[in-house]
Amino acid sequence: MTITKKHIVKYIPYIVVVLAVGVVAWWFLYNPVKSLSMAVPGMDNRTVDSSRALEIVNIGEFFSIGGDVESVPGTRWPRFRGADLDNISKERIPLIDSWEPSGPDILWTLELGEGHAAPAIYDGLIYLLDYDEVRKQDALRCLSLETGEELWRRSYRVHLKRNHGLSRTIPAVTEQYVVTIGPRCQVMCVDRKSGDFLWGIDLEKEFGTEIPFWYTGQCPLIVDDTAIIAVGGSSLMIGVDCKTGNIAWKTPNPNSWKMSHASVMPMQFKGKKMYIYPAVGGVCGISAEGADQGKILWESLDFSPTVVAPSPVILDQGKIFLTAGYGYGGVVMQVNERNGKFSAEISQKYKPSKGLASEQQTPIYSNGHLFGIMPKDAGGLRNEFVCFHPDDCMEVVMRSGKTDRFGMGPYIIADDKFFILNDDGEMTIAKLSTNRFTVLDRAQIIDGQDSWGPIAITGGYLLMRDSKQLICINIKAD
Repeated sequence: MTITKKHIVKYIPYIVVVLAVGVVAWWFLYNPVKSLSMAVPGMDNRTVDSSRALEIVNIGEFFSIGGDVESVPGTRWPRFRGADLDNISKERIPLIDSWEPSGPDILWTLELGEGHAAPAIYDGLIYLLDYDEVRKQDALRCLSLETGEELWRRSYRVHLKRNHGLSRTIPAVTEQYVVTIGPRCQVMCVDRKSGDFLWGIDLEKEFGTEIPFWYTGQCPLIVDDTAIIAVGGSSLMIGVDCKTGNIAWKTPNPNSWKMSHASVMPMQFKGKKMYIYPAVGGVCGISAEGADQGKILWESLDFSPTVVAPSPVILDQGKIFLTAGYGYGGVVMQVNERNGKFSAEISQKYKPSKGLASEQQTPIYSNGHLFGIMPKDAGGLRNEFVCFHPDDCMEVVMRSGKTDRFGMGPYIIADDKFFILNDDGEMTIAKLSTNRFTVLDRAQIIDGQDSWGPIAITGGYLLMRDSKQLICINIKAD
């Protein structure tokens, strides 16, 4: 049969119907996002590297020696948040109220691998766990506080991919030991003075630890020459003898909680010492002494954000302040004891637009009040420096105001003053007060970005960093 123009015109309606049915069927059956996963807070840019299981990491394998300097006794900021874990310098050295007209007295600047890791200081020596991007190594660098000169370096090769920065943690330092946790959960212990390697533990391989979203943010803790590490794998927490590397005790992990970015904080309540840790899954108190050392004393599922970066803030009378970002907000938790049994309950819980919260930095508890920088989702208080009383963390007592916002930068108290760093490297000096935010001076220290690493102050020296530089400033008053 010969197909004519007349036949084509006749069948056009049928062809259109068939095509329409096909399009509708395709619309319902085809899923254009089936290969995508739900966007869970904190899951962005999470590193998944199948080659990791085959990589052999020889912790502490490399060592190099640089210069040699005399120690400066008494200049100490020996761990995350300082000796008392409160981010408050107790030294009686008078510090500046304002910057010189010529600008800050910058003593030295040091290039670093990308990240937010901050220094610990012990008797004039700086200990910093950096990442050497050229050699692909975690590197514990021992530096001179006065000059920034590298004295020795203990390192090991480990592969990392950029993930909102690389290094994040602060070593724990005592007279004898330095303990570090690397981005991929390698724990290393060395002799503080010589840098001699003592032992190492790969938490991922030995305990099945799942590396957190943006690599490890937990800073180690040393108590009575025992390294305290929240594992979040086959064990929830472990104590390691710093001298031998032997596991002194293990805490079971029956709920399969995972490692968060927060650090372990010690607490004493009703005569009992315990370690407080907010894991991914819940928060708990673990015995820190006696025959039941390592035992879970209490646990709560009432604080279980997907991502936890700020560490617990230990308040008075058994109270704990906990907070997390990504819209979670904050809680005040009350620990209770009855007949030797411990429990915990939430006394206040709210969203970030309703009360004190933090996305990254851990708030400071001073003079009976909590100080912090509000997250970006805190409504009108976003990124403001604020003060709350822990009896009611939904009633702001003091705020910096709309014209003084600080991003996610760190802050510290020293010489009755706040030193507050914003994301872009501007440092503000303000009066320590619970009534009014009074700026004494501010200066642009560095034209960098992501200045999120915690600040350290000792001996009139202030150490700060942006994503790629460490800076030492003289802040001693004349």
